[in-house]
Amino acid sequence: MPSRSATPDAPRAAVEPIPALATEAAAWDALVSDAAAPHPFYTRAVIEAHRAHGLCPPRLSAVVVREGGAPVALLPFLLRPDIAGLGASLAQPFLSPYVTESAPLVAGGPGFEARLDALVGGLARASGGRPWRWPLLASGGRIGAGLLAAMGRAGWQVGVVDGFERPVLDRRADYDAFLAGHPHRSRLKDLRRRRRRLEESGVLDLETATEGAALERALGSFLALEAAGWKGAAGTALLCKPQTERFARALFRPEGGPVTVRADLLRLDGRAVAASLALVCGGTAHLLKTAYDETLRAQAPGLVLEDAIVRAFHAEAFAGRLDSATMPGSALESLYPERERIAEIIAVPPGAGLISLERRLRLARFEHRARAEAKRLLRRG
Repeated sequence: MPSRSATPDAPRAAVEPIPALATEAAAWDALVSDAAAPHPFYTRAVIEAHRAHGLCPPRLSAVVVREGGAPVALLPFLLRPDIAGLGASLAQPFLSPYVTESAPLVAGGPGFEARLDALVGGLARASGGRPWRWPLLASGGRIGAGLLAAMGRAGWQVGVVDGFERPVLDRRADYDAFLAGHPHRSRLKDLRRRRRRLEESGVLDLETATEGAALERALGSFLALEAAGWKGAAGTALLCKPQTERFARALFRPEGGPVTVRADLLRLDGRAVAASLALVCGGTAHLLKTAYDETLRAQAPGLVLEDAIVRAFHAEAFAGRLDSATMPGSALESLYPERERIAEIIAVPPGAGLISLERRLRLARFEHRARAEAKRLLRRG
């Protein structure tokens, strides 16, 4: 692998098949370590878990920017049908139910803007000049804002379909400092009350696992809790299909690379009543999956566990930020005081002008409203 300390060539973008890129394991891992704002979802371990268990197209590709032969930016993507019709397709970053952020991985340091410019050129070539529809972009972060600026420099048109504020928590000096500045003191008081109600039923303990047999047992407890709840009844729990169970066991397994795994269990008299699974990357713990004993809903064991994780987060300093990895309406909105803007954008490169950006935005927003109405009717039914 070429040295990052050597004077690099000008960054160049190309579309590369993921299976070929996966053979450069050390280089891919090095990009994550060098990334200006890393997240776990486009790391080698996570993408390979999707590939190995049939949760992504077998011939998934990525736009890759290289300097001196080494990858310095990466975005897995696919082509999908265009809602605007005409038998056309558009491009989209790779997403799955287990991917909650879609910013590309881009190495920081000198040359950062040039890498983004090269990436944007590669995006246009990868889509064949067609538009990009880009959900789950952290648009206010360094990568998201930098990407939008690079698109502007290249003459792209960009519009926002929708967005929401995702709860995040930046670590304070200690848990007391977190409490002192919290904007929802009544919520914290309610959590303490619910914790006391749980403790009236037995001994309450937090158990944390990061590797080995303890991690395997914790994952098993999570899978059982999830399957026993509404997701199991709906057939969407990980344990409902051998494919997704195997995926979970591959995803939440230490790989020794830039992503680590953390499982937290809340136990009542030794019995798991809530579980949380996190992927930790670049100083941020992404709380990707949670489950709780729904027979104890009134005592909110899931939120009691989240508060226990916040305590451990300050005491152990296992990360600098907690990312809720949630969609709108999360219960963590009242626990985590900070927010990160998550947007869905449509980005149109120069020359892709058969359908206006304004019409594309109207169609995409209509699609959002139709899906929301369908979900509302399903809940009523």
